[in-house]
Amino acid sequence: MLFPYPVAVCDIGGTNCRISIQDGPDAPLRHLPHQLTGDFPGLGEAIAAATAGDAAKPRSVIACGAGPVDGRRLMLTNAPWVMDGPAVAAMLDLSNGLLLNDFEAQALSLPSLQADWVRPIGPVLPSGPGPRVILGPGTGLGIAALVEAEGRFVPVSSEACHAGFGPATAEEEAFWPHLERARGRITSESVLSGVGLERLHRARLAAKGAPGAPRITAADITATALASRAGEEAATVRCYLGLVARFAGDIAISFMATGGVTLAGGILPRIADLIDDAAFRAAFEDKAPVAALTRHIGTRLVTHTDSVLGGMAALAAHPDRFVLDYRARQWRE
Repeated sequence: MLFPYPVAVCDIGGTNCRISIQDGPDAPLRHLPHQLTGDFPGLGEAIAAATAGDAAKPRSVIACGAGPVDGRRLMLTNAPWVMDGPAVAAMLDLSNGLLLNDFEAQALSLPSLQADWVRPIGPVLPSGPGPRVILGPGTGLGIAALVEAEGRFVPVSSEACHAGFGPATAEEEAFWPHLERARGRITSESVLSGVGLERLHRARLAAKGAPGAPRITAADITATALASRAGEEAATVRCYLGLVARFAGDIAISFMATGGVTLAGGILPRIADLIDDAAFRAAFEDKAPVAALTRHIGTRLVTHTDSVLGGMAALAAHPDRFVLDYRARQWRE
């Protein structure tokens, strides 16, 4: 067995650290208490703390993190962690382990998504045999695709979150000069992440003549928008959702994602009630001269917080279903 049980599956973001244990391939996931990434210096310490009271210590770990994977190491983009798989294996006396980019893991979870874990955005369209895409904003912005070949699934990671991003409407052109740059650039992540929502709100207010507007967090913006659909916060969220839809359409045509586009991440499920399906689809489909393609690509939103953990558990149980370079990436030879 490539990943001996019990297996700890871990979803590590810039803010949150979610860890669950599966005792066997057919056993249910046992969700451990929620933790904050910033409370620990690294992955090994977080797992040790989460499993301190658990009689069955993990023998394997499959962890995903918000950052690029380099073999057996992963550096978080939005937190000061460097996850070194062999070092974690030595610390916890593990038999094996694997690191995944967070949206590589999200892509691997797509075949395991249950019907009640998602809601369609717009009409339910039949999925084609082509690539599937998953993307979502949170502390950062993640994108990945999943390709099926001869009954096996191949994840395709992407760093398209760092591609440049520009205005497309008159409204966007008015506030775009007021957007704060991140490391000297305006990228899809700098606008569509949680911090990006804050930048967007300040830029919109500045364009309206309020450059001294007080800083407000993304959580406050979304909470106010949910409480009142008439204020500036709600207008910012509507603008934000239009940008998300436009970007999702761009990624859909980049991958020829006839298998569908799935939205995830920490922000969109919280504001699902503010998504106007018709407006979202209009922005998603507006891709002349290939609008005929996007009109036939379905969009949906993951509403189940821990769906990615189920995807990693499926990989542990059936690693042969997924095409990964296990030899180069597993923590033990």
